[in-house]
Amino acid sequence: MKIIVDAFGGDNAPLEIIKGAVDAKNEYGVDIILVGAEDTIRKVAADNQISLDGIAIHHAPDVFTNNDSPSAIRTKAMANTSLATGFRLLKEGEGDAFLSAGNSGAIGAGSMFIVKRIKGVKRVAFAPVIPTASGKAMVIDSGINTDVRPAVLQQFAIMGSVYMNKVIGIDNPRVGLANVGTEEHKGDELRQETYKLLKETPVNFIGNVEGRDIPLDGADVVVCDGFTGNMIIKTYEGVALALLGKIKGIFTKSLKNKIAAAMVLGDMKAFKKEMDLDEFGGTAVLGCSKPVFKAHGNAKAKTIKNAIRICKDYVSADIIATMTEEMNQITDAEGGEA
Repeated sequence: MKIIVDAFGGDNAPLEIIKGAVDAKNEYGVDIILVGAEDTIRKVAADNQISLDGIAIHHAPDVFTNNDSPSAIRTKAMANTSLATGFRLLKEGEGDAFLSAGNSGAIGAGSMFIVKRIKGVKRVAFAPVIPTASGKAMVIDSGINTDVRPAVLQQFAIMGSVYMNKVIGIDNPRVGLANVGTEEHKGDELRQETYKLLKETPVNFIGNVEGRDIPLDGADVVVCDGFTGNMIIKTYEGVALALLGKIKGIFTKSLKNKIAAAMVLGDMKAFKKEMDLDEFGGTAVLGCSKPVFKAHGNAKAKTIKNAIRICKDYVSADIIATMTEEMNQITDAEGGEA
């Protein structure tokens, strides 16, 4: 299996990207193509005593920055950026999946317009998997689509359900609609119409899910527009960091507390790992016709390594074929593409 990696995407590129890609190759046995300025990649690796043996490099001299307009990903001016080149390599079949920690909007646009969508899919979506009280949950969408229709959210429910079943291994995933209350009549027109549609959709729809229920295993797939999903994810990250910081403060407050901490050190390390979003690597771009993944913009080597592991699992599960089959079974309620 060959994973294409944007070596210049993200705040910590290229060093952390290179380190994570090398670690993933060694641990998971995947082939890696690093995309970016070859001289810089080799110099950074040499300066940090990182062996690139067995790592392929595809030269792309330019960088697509976070200040560049996402729509520019399709223009000739950006054709030689590592991000656009990675998309092009994936489209041409040079690799099995593409990973970048770069410009989120451009990754969404590149997935839609360079690699293209699965036939019948209206919108691609970021679909991060997050830790919950006793398992995992997906939030779909979490940033690409801030203005959607019910039929789009219906497709998110189907794609999310397939992913959580095939990749995460949850039988008959519970699908919930993010809303301000659990009653069917709650929410605005979008939420009310989506609720009606999801009741008729071949997924395990359990109704509305409130924000407080998400970390408490309220659903396996949380369906929402990109604005709502992004707020959920960012709040989740902030609360997790705040809680871990508070716990650390308690255990380091006094000698007595430090002794207590030593007694539960193993359990605390396991808890921290369980709640660490870096363990999840990033998010699949669901609905894309080939596997595309977005890692956190501030991704370190561990994040990249784990993202590549998820890429491998996604490709191995042949998710796109299953999603294509599911989409073919759904009648387009709106007619035409959104």
